[in-house]
Amino acid sequence: MKNILFILFTTLFLQSCINDELDLPKGSDDTIYTVLEGNLDTRTLTKNEKYLIKGQVFVNAGKVLTIEPGTIIFGDKRTKGTLIISKGGKIIANGTAAEPVVFTSVAPSESRDRGDWGGIVILGDAPVNQTSPLIEGINPPIVYGGTNPNDNSGVLKYVRVEFAGIELTPNNETNSITMGGVGKGTIMEYCQVSYGGDDGFEWFGGNVDGKYFIALGMWDDCFDIDYGWSGHLQFALSVRYQSSADQSGSNIIETDSGPNDNPVPFLTNGVVSNLTGLGPINTSTASGTSWTYPAASSNYQHAIDFRRRTALTIANSVFVGMPFGIRFNQASVYNNYTGATPQGFLVNNILSAPRSTYLVASGQTVFTSNDLKSLWENTNVGNTSGDLATYYSTLGLNPNAFFGTATRNFYPNNPTFEVTTGLLISGANFTHPKLQNPFFQNVAFRGAFGSSDWTNGWANFLPDLKQY
Repeated sequence: MKNILFILFTTLFLQSCINDELDLPKGSDDTIYTVLEGNLDTRTLTKNEKYLIKGQVFVNAGKVLTIEPGTIIFGDKRTKGTLIISKGGKIIANGTAAEPVVFTSVAPSESRDRGDWGGIVILGDAPVNQTSPLIEGINPPIVYGGTNPNDNSGVLKYVRVEFAGIELTPNNETNSITMGGVGKGTIMEYCQVSYGGDDGFEWFGGNVDGKYFIALGMWDDCFDIDYGWSGHLQFALSVRYQSSADQSGSNIIETDSGPNDNPVPFLTNGVVSNLTGLGPINTSTASGTSWTYPAASSNYQHAIDFRRRTALTIANSVFVGMPFGIRFNQASVYNNYTGATPQGFLVNNILSAPRSTYLVASGQTVFTSNDLKSLWENTNVGNTSGDLATYYSTLGLNPNAFFGTATRNFYPNNPTFEVTTGLLISGANFTHPKLQNPFFQNVAFRGAFGSSDWTNGWANFLPDLKQY
């Protein structure tokens, strides 16, 4: 009998050690997840339970999904768990700084990876410049957008979305947070996406506003703005991880007005102000009269890539560390920023790109890179110094805000984003007509940060190590 008890005790002890060593997800052994699947009825998710999104989960018209502060929702990898808020449905994820709402991978810590699940898709009834557009990555296909600019899809406040977004086929993917025709009645503030399998935030039309957005370690673009988005975004941060970039070419901002260069009923003409974009290149080494830079994925591309009739306005922002600066792809883009009646504006920004600052698409003959340089430097600053560490210090950027050569789990847990010295602490200007909107907070600093750091307390910069 003693031998049997000894064997039983030893087996349980070893199993416990194995579980601790592997950090198995709680639901796989000692916790039962509440599974979310199919079409959800109106309900509230509470922080004393843990939830698992399996397959495509829909909050359909007339239904409301409320999520308490502090609630953790896991995405299932095997079934590509994805949460879809359909037109007429609502999500109320109203977290707090002390208790954010977290959507994350069901994989154990140190095993989570981009594309572990499908992310959040929010579809609204606000205008989109395409006819009956279908949202990417969802099957059966769903049409989004409509005629109500004040459409309300709910609240995302103090929300983190980690390891989400799946490329199903080329140019057919879900993102960490996808917004299709989302209207101005929707509230989105303090939202962080981390290590997504495609874009971080993608807007397909609509006019939803946003404040305090973070895109950490995205695979493709940090902010992808398309199909006639006409909202406002202020205080946004992107931090790029040196080896994470998509073969399609990864940018901090990518923007267009449509899937091709054909005329559209209205342009992408929203406004972005006070964005800090930190690329993977954080330093340089003098080599004779030139400079060399640390290795980063060759798939990294531009700080800002303007395509296909976009007229996005960008102001009071700083972009550093991407290999290439700004690219205009078509004459339709260049025409929207020049002439007697421009539609889009680039004002009061700072750009530093070590390899090439001003680019035009190959075969372009209507305008040149020198034309683009003149356009940019008329109202913005373009850095030409290869001494990046000195220039970043001149701006007031802290070195530990960049990934540098750190691996994913060795980035600072609490990076120093606040700017207290240097060129960025002043110089912001909100007198341009595009910035004369009560949404914008009139601040002195350029970029996303002044002397305080709005990421403190709710954001997580080491999500793979987090024990949920």
